[in-house]
Amino acid sequence: MTRASLGGQLLRRRTIGMLVAEAGQSSEGSATLGRHLSMIQLAMISVGATLGTGILALLAEQIPHAGPGIWMSVLLAAVPALLSALSYAEMAGSVPVSGSSYSYAYVTLGEGVAWVVGWCLVLEYGVSVAAVASGAGQYVDETLAIFGLSLPAAIASDPSAEGGVFNLSAFLLVILAMVLLLRGVREAAWINTVLVALKVGVLLFFSAVAFTAFRVDHFDDMFDAFFPGVTGAAAVLFFSYIGFDAASTAGEEARDPARDLPRAILLGMGLVTAIYVVVAIAAVGAREAPWFRDHGLVTVLAEVTGQPWFGVVFSIGALIAFASIVLTVLYGQTRILLTMSRDGLVPRVFGRISPTTRTPVAGTLITGAVIAVAAGIVPLGELANATSIGTFAAFTVVNVAVIVLRYRRPDLPRTYRVPLFPVVPVLGAVTCLALMTQLSGGTWIAFGCWMAVGIAIYLAYGRRHSRIGALDERAYRAAIAGEASGFRAAPRAGRLPG
Repeated sequence: MTRASLGGQLLRRRTIGMLVAEAGQSSEGSATLGRHLSMIQLAMISVGATLGTGILALLAEQIPHAGPGIWMSVLLAAVPALLSALSYAEMAGSVPVSGSSYSYAYVTLGEGVAWVVGWCLVLEYGVSVAAVASGAGQYVDETLAIFGLSLPAAIASDPSAEGGVFNLSAFLLVILAMVLLLRGVREAAWINTVLVALKVGVLLFFSAVAFTAFRVDHFDDMFDAFFPGVTGAAAVLFFSYIGFDAASTAGEEARDPARDLPRAILLGMGLVTAIYVVVAIAAVGAREAPWFRDHGLVTVLAEVTGQPWFGVVFSIGALIAFASIVLTVLYGQTRILLTMSRDGLVPRVFGRISPTTRTPVAGTLITGAVIAVAAGIVPLGELANATSIGTFAAFTVVNVAVIVLRYRRPDLPRTYRVPLFPVVPVLGAVTCLALMTQLSGGTWIAFGCWMAVGIAIYLAYGRRHSRIGALDERAYRAAIAGEASGFRAAPRAGRLPG
């Protein structure tokens, strides 16, 4: 059999029929994923993966840069996320599988773009888990400090801090999330729903207390630092919205993915954006922007009330928020790798599904262990910036994919349609690209190195093991033309050669 040329293989697309036929299957063996997740649980995965990091770890850091206009930074960061969420909702209803933007790129733009997006998702999901866990370690330190306690410097922070060697709190948080996911998606989803309810309550509690010290004059001159303060902070705070697409990675474990995924994505984004804006306004209303150079949100409650236990409540809530994010984003990472493994682009071990728990046990163990170590040794700031640029790239592709699929398959059943098409997806792509320009040169260099590694892995492994690349030209053209009915009619038997 003659394999397609490199250029030809990069342009090869999978069909939606192929993806749906193989949904839930293992990369080897007969075990499958279970369909357990309701619309509410899917929405809570979206909220759980998103709500918390930007507000609890990055907001206070960016307030001195953006000044009292920080709430505008939050809204600016929300614009590309909201526009992209609309595109995600349409694609999730049209391509209800676990690959998220990776699968959307595969059916519209080909294997080359799909690999780039998949590699960006490895960055977005995997690295953001480590970043969030690192932020959780900071709140552990602040909580202990209220009681006059502290961890030894060597295990309290990563090596970027003085005396730091390994962030033990971050490491243990990722390990705990990994153990929960190994037990099964049903249990993990239930725990996540409880955690989301708790962290929403804590953020509303913070806002209520902060508004008791609200001063309008804190917002004087809030437009003075719009460029580059507000816009620059928006590029960083975009990290706060990373994760809303986590619901789309649950497409093969949702009870009714075509109907529920679009609703879950949009509901999650709306709730998260509203809470972010309220918290940002409450924080600056309670304390002037320069004050946040040396203080975090946890200190706002303690100072406003004069009661240290208020800070304890917030810190515990912050840790709950971080735990929920780590749990749901790590879940998304394992499902992305499972889908890529099934396509042959990464080793099959990531796609093996346990017949007992109906989860990718080996992939979860490997991914969790690697990310846990990264969480212990890599600084949050660098991780957040690197994650943002990879996410911008993935979101841009999803917006383009919506346009391509509309024109290529206008007859395709869609449970949700992007409004004002094609204006919304075009604006989504443009705003993502515009915010990418606000990131530092160092971030771009790091991203370039990451992509170079990804290209090398694809050439060394993915190209040779790609299942769509293994088809001869005649079989591939038949599949694209819809002539290979076995892909759709026989989900078990009509598998691609592997």
